[in-house]
Amino acid sequence: MASTASEIIAFMVAISGWVLVSSTLPTDYWKVSTIDGTVITTATYWANLWKTCVTDSTGVSNCKDFPSMLALDGYIQACRGLMIAAVSLGFFGSIFALFGMKCTKVGGSDKAKAKIACLAGIVFILSGLCSMTGCSLYANKITTEFFDPLYVEQKYELGAALFIGWAGASLCIIGGVIFCFSISDNSKTPRMAYAYNGATSVLSSRTKYQSGEGDFKNTSSSKQFDKNAYV
Repeated sequence: MASTASEIIAFMVAISGWVLVSSTLPTDYWKVSTIDGTVITTATYWANLWKTCVTDSTGVSNCKDFPSMLALDGYIQACRGLMIAAVSLGFFGSIFALFGMKCTKVGGSDKAKAKIACLAGIVFILSGLCSMTGCSLYANKITTEFFDPLYVEQKYELGAALFIGWAGASLCIIGGVIFCFSISDNSKTPRMAYAYNGATSVLSSRTKYQSGEGDFKNTSSSKQFDKNAYV
């Protein structure tokens, strides 16, 4: 029962992390920078893995897509690949988890389901590591440019998408670890086998009682005969 509950908790945690990781791909604010005037913010620059934009004080945004994938910076290409891999691994991990959980009726025996659940945990951990690496690589580029005194171009700060990606990656890793530990719980608590002998009928129980009573009378009479024989 405890193993089933832990698997359900691990599935909910890992799926929540996968949803958060998936939501980071279309999120706008991977990095953001603002230009402040004397009273209001005059412009906000922001970018993600697919485009760079600027929003003025009236709320009008002008965006420019990255012209060519081959002409992109290496860190953006690496982040794209890592985040897409994280989303794909999380999808397959959720499928494996559905087959490996004890509360589902698919996946075969308990031993086979435990192995599938452990595989789902490993896949979720890999998904979390890919997301964590991608977000950290992007954040490292931002912080390096921000603290570089020789960098004269527009400097950015960490956007909301990075924090969402880190949170989702952490949940995926936690859920995957719980799935991996569930296989040890299954091995420690094997299923008990019970033999069913069938219901005893009333007639058979009466027959057994009468036969037992007859044996008791024969035994008592033989004891009395033995005592008379020695008199």
